[in-house]
Amino acid sequence: MRQRVLVLHPSDNVATALVDLDVGQTVTAAHQAGTVTVRAQEPIAFGHKLALVPLAVGASVYKYGEVIGVAAADIPAGAHVHVHNVESQRGRGDLAAAPTSGR
Repeated sequence: MRQRVLVLHPSDNVATALVDLDVGQTVTAAHQAGTVTVRAQEPIAFGHKLALVPLAVGASVYKYGEVIGVAAADIPAGAHVHVHNVESQRGRGDLAAAPTSGR
């Protein structure tokens, strides 16, 4: 069977779709020390990400073994992970300028 998703690093909690995924399609992917099987909760276009595990609002989203953003909403396993539910933390001048407590 053709591989349908790609996990780029063992610590990633998202996978990249290598084909268009339809609602209800299941995929199995490497995740941490084993594998996880998830069912697509919505259409996932080629090249887009889907959650391998549930991500609570504020949770770090990992791809490439790096944090690429935080969940802006609760994201169930198998859901499309994109700009509508992830907020990037990179290049955020407002975060860099924000005062931090304890300084």
